[in-house]
Amino acid sequence: MADHPGQPLLFKTKEDLQEKIDAYFNSCYTVNAEWVKECTRPLTISWLALELETSRQTLINYEQKEQFFDTIKKAKQRIESWTEEQLYRNTQVTGVIFNLKNNYDWKDKSEVDNNTKISVVWDVLNSIGVTRPNLTNDGSWNN
Repeated sequence: MADHPGQPLLFKTKEDLQEKIDAYFNSCYTVNAEWVKECTRPLTISWLALELETSRQTLINYEQKEQFFDTIKKAKQRIESWTEEQLYRNTQVTGVIFNLKNNYDWKDKSEVDNNTKISVVWDVLNSIGVTRPNLTNDGSWNN
């Protein structure tokens, strides 16, 4: 596996890589009786790496190479999009959320305005007679 410097690349061109990626995605779908294409197995980065006969880490390393960046990025975006869709199709989404956080840098986001909290604290302290100290230019407190 091309994890070490000096080893030959598994894919000589981005077209070679794209051909293997396309084969992976095609293997994940079947056509049902109504001629509708259905995804028959989950789309995952690990499975993509396995189909490419490499490791997940090697796939990540290839993404750092300019000639393969767009090809791998597009494949990962396709997997991410499919994974995101599962949030709307399933009632059991814990694994989907874990995947999105760990593979696609999704984050739980909450914003806190610390300035408001500090103002409220000083309002409370002022109400019981505590005055706010001032900092001097040298960083010491001036009462």
